[in-house]
Amino acid sequence: MATDTRQRLIEAAKSRFYRDGFRNVGIDAILDDVGISKTAFYKHFASKDDLMVGVLDDVNGFLQQRFQRMVKDRGGPSASSQLRAVLEVVKEIIEDQSFHGCIFVNVAMEFPSPHDPAHQAAVRHKKAIEEFVYELAERAGSTRPADLARELCMIMEGAYVTRAVTRDAATIEIARRLAESAFERHLPARRP
Repeated sequence: MATDTRQRLIEAAKSRFYRDGFRNVGIDAILDDVGISKTAFYKHFASKDDLMVGVLDDVNGFLQQRFQRMVKDRGGPSASSQLRAVLEVVKEIIEDQSFHGCIFVNVAMEFPSPHDPAHQAAVRHKKAIEEFVYELAERAGSTRPADLARELCMIMEGAYVTRAVTRDAATIEIARRLAESAFERHLPARRP
């Protein structure tokens, strides 16, 4: 099936790109993993760049659903509790043995031009996460939901990058303290 082959290409490329970097992985390695020819590849993707964007869009869709579900599961029905659960989800992500940083940060560093399609895919993902956090902040009664969303997303990014680079287990505790400070500034006081 065409869609099955396309998805197998995405899965093989995702694994290699995340582990080895987007620039370091050639199409031939991915084709070997999937067991298809270049002719078959071009039936699904116009180029390696097209495959990279396909991988990033696939990861974005998965993470949007998974991240939001995890936040809601850990935070319960309250938007304020869900906001506080964001860092619990980040903790789970960065403590996973397979964590090699955020794939979107990684690709943005490899392709720094804002006009590059892979960079644009990373921007779309980051904006989608920020919109989700903004909606939570708004429902939680934040006086400045856009500011809170930007601050919390920057804290998350800092945790992803710091943990990937330093492997420091204390990263999440620092992120929590920063997030709590943002919550104190932007959310109504908790009732005792």
